[in-house]
Amino acid sequence: MKKVALCVALAASALSMSACSTLRGAAIGGAGGAGVAAATGNSVEKGAAAGGAAGAVIGTVAD
Repeated sequence: MKKVALCVALAASALSMSACSTLRGAAIGGAGGAGVAAATGNSVEKGAAAGGAAGAVIGTVAD
């Protein structure tokens, strides 16, 4: 449960940061990926890495 709370805190701080879309997307994706991985019992590190990479790509395209 602590991991999910940490992920929510990371996502909230990422939304409030005034960074470029790539960094914001990576932070949100990383937090989301870690949260999903923690909730499903998978590797949080791998979930955060995959979510961060996907979020960075989406942020770059959106920018």
